[in-house]
Amino acid sequence: MAPEPDPDGRTALVTGSATRVGREFLLRIASCGADVAVHYRESDAEAAATAEEAREHGVAATTVQGDITEPEAVDTMFDEVEAELGNVDVLVNNVGNFDARHWEDIEWDAWRSVVESTFYGTVLCSRRALDGMRTQNWGRIVNVGFADSDRMHAAPVNFPYFVAKTGVLMFTRMLAGDTQDDGITVNAVSPFAVENTVSDVSEYPRGRAASFDDVVAPVLFFLSEAAGYVSGENIAVDGGRLVEG
Repeated sequence: MAPEPDPDGRTALVTGSATRVGREFLLRIASCGADVAVHYRESDAEAAATAEEAREHGVAATTVQGDITEPEAVDTMFDEVEAELGNVDVLVNNVGNFDARHWEDIEWDAWRSVVESTFYGTVLCSRRALDGMRTQNWGRIVNVGFADSDRMHAAPVNFPYFVAKTGVLMFTRMLAGDTQDDGITVNAVSPFAVENTVSDVSEYPRGRAASFDDVVAPVLFFLSEAAGYVSGENIAVDGGRLVEG
């Protein structure tokens, strides 16, 4: 069993947490006793339902809408969370768009959408969260990467996604170094494919994609006091795929 986070008086914001794996991150963090902010861009009904489910754990939960690629929107989003729940102590940067087409077929606006949501959104939310974290000398930032990104994986498809996720992992290491004296840890969790994938998983290690539990467990570890001396690290959740051959 993964060590539980230290939830007392903590507030967690998970970007893109109205649905899918972001929702799983948020609900598991709420189950450990942290107050939570459900971030969404367009999925307002789903965000409200997720917040309601989080409240069943006896915690405070709110929803917050915002385009995390826009600095002003990020500031407003954090202002709203702070006004209702207090400083953001835990930030999980989960948002990231995906485009599986060949790179030459991806329109420039789509390129920008993937890179800005995946990389710029991570940078902007982390920068804003650090204001409160540094003041209280405690914080946890977990960025969601991709299992191939730390090996500079090359493929004819998903170019902007791979580029952006590689940037997320580099940013994780750089921010960890910059915050090592501030009581803050910055780490990454990098799944390959998760259970909601539409891909054929028959050739994946163990014959399946990662479950939500598989991906959530290392996030909870990084939030725990047991990981208080761990920063700048990345855990690939891929069933050992990258060590084959």
